[in-house]
Amino acid sequence: MFRSSRSCRLVKLSLFTVLGLASALASSAANLKTDLSKSAVSAVFKQFNVPVEAKFNKFSAQINFESSKPEASKANVEIDIVSFDLGDPDYNSEVQKKEWFNGAQFPKATFVSNKIKPVAAGKLDVTGKLTIKGRTIDIIFPMTVKKEGALQVFEGSLPIKRLAFNIGEGDWRDTSLVADDVVIKFRVAAAAQ
Repeated sequence: MFRSSRSCRLVKLSLFTVLGLASALASSAANLKTDLSKSAVSAVFKQFNVPVEAKFNKFSAQINFESSKPEASKANVEIDIVSFDLGDPDYNSEVQKKEWFNGAQFPKATFVSNKIKPVAAGKLDVTGKLTIKGRTIDIIFPMTVKKEGALQVFEGSLPIKRLAFNIGEGDWRDTSLVADDVVIKFRVAAAAQ
């Protein structure tokens, strides 16, 4: 009887400990659901020295964010390359070819954070891995975060070099035609699930 009673108490104590830990972990960081109608991702570049901005119509963002401890936060973004929209069907078709994005072989671009560091109120430095066209590069960029009603809004710009990702092969490597510098701009609005 002593063993059963003691075993029962140990099981109860273990159960309460596990539930308590699970509850603490769940409350320490919030999984956020992206509101795509209030979010956007675009790429800004120069073609023949004329600024062009094109948007990605489809993307998803999995964000686990804790405002009181942003360094515990994580982000995983997936962009549908085929959704890249230059505003003209012929151009959209052209950039999906092998020389550019090679969308048939590499339909997704991804960003996975591995460090988020607070630098000032509402300002963070984000470090992670960006993969485009099968090439992965470590990047760091500044990001702001603010509340808009029930939403957390994350905004930032990632400067990249397109040739580092082999975007623009052959004659298109010529940076006098299309500049090497590209800025990926984003606004992701998300709310607790």
